Amino acid sequence: MLFNTYVFQVGLVAILLEHFRALLMLSALYLTFSIILHSWLVNLRWLNTNGFVWTDGLQVLFMFQRSASVLYYYFYKRTSEYLGDPRLYEDSPWLREIVAQARQ
Repeated sequence: MLFNTYVFQVGLVAILLEHFRALLMLSALYLTFSIILHSWLVNLRWLNTNGFVWTDGLQVLFMFQRSASVLYYYFYKRTSEYLGDPRLYEDSPWLREIVAQARQ
């Protein structure tokens, strides 16, 4: 959706990155936690297929991953609502003001 905005099409990607910085960082964090958690789980279950595998470190990582998921989905929803703003899809005084501030 970011690529469809007028702001992106005129080459003002820095403005979009500034507005969506929190989402981008949380996305990377959530992806990292998810990959590490699932890799660790698959590795432990591969070694012990008949038993219940749940270590203390795995539980801590699970809690971090789930906490990051709550923040991720909150920012994802907030970003999807913000992308519905018509100012992002047309030339507007708001955009001209931001460009003027960036040039100073």
